[in-house]
Amino acid sequence: MTLTDEKAHAIASTSLRVLLLLDLQQAMLADPPGGVSSSKIVKENISRILRQARLACPVPLVVHVRNTGDAGDLDEPHTPGWELIFPVESSELVIDKRKNNAFAGTNLDEIIPSNAEIIIAGFQTDYSIKATCTDALKRGNEVLIIRGSHATHDRIEVMHGGGITPASVIEADIELELEEAGVHILEMKDLPGIFTGR
Repeated sequence: MTLTDEKAHAIASTSLRVLLLLDLQQAMLADPPGGVSSSKIVKENISRILRQARLACPVPLVVHVRNTGDAGDLDEPHTPGWELIFPVESSELVIDKRKNNAFAGTNLDEIIPSNAEIIIAGFQTDYSIKATCTDALKRGNEVLIIRGSHATHDRIEVMHGGGITPASVIEADIELELEEAGVHILEMKDLPGIFTGR
C-alpha cells in the first residue's frame, strides 16, 4: 500500500525536499526503438539516487509518476510496459499522468509545496523531464537534475535534409536550456550531499 495524498503532503512540507521519478516504467527498458538505448545506465544511476533518498534524514517525499498511455501504446495501463521499474515503498506515492508535465491533470500541485526543492529524474528528457522542470520553476520550486539520471530516444529529423540527432545531443541541449531557465544541473559525484548535509 502506498502513501495517501495527505501524508505525502505532510512529508513534503516537513522535509521540503521531493524526489520526483518520471516515467520509470518497464517499456523504457525495452530495446530501441520502443525503449531508450541508455536506459540500463540511467536505471542504475536512478537506483543509486533512490537508495540515497531512502536513507536520508529527514526522508524526502518520493513520488513515482507513471505515464498512462492509450490502448496499444507501450505504456497502456495494466500491461507489462506500464509497470514501474522500482518497487514502491509504503512511505512513497504513486501518481498516474496523461501529459508530459507531471503537474498537469494531477494533484501534485496540492501535494508538493512551492517552497520545496524537487530533484527530478527519469524518462524522457525532451518531454516529461523538460515540461515538469519548467512548470516546477514557474511554481517557485528549486529544481535539480543530475546528469546521467535522465534519457531520451534518438530523434529522426524531417526538416533540413533529415538525419538523426543522437539522444546524447538532445539530453545535453535540454540540460543547457533548463540550466539557463534556473534548474541546477548536478553530477552523480554530487549524490552523497544531495539529500543531506545542506
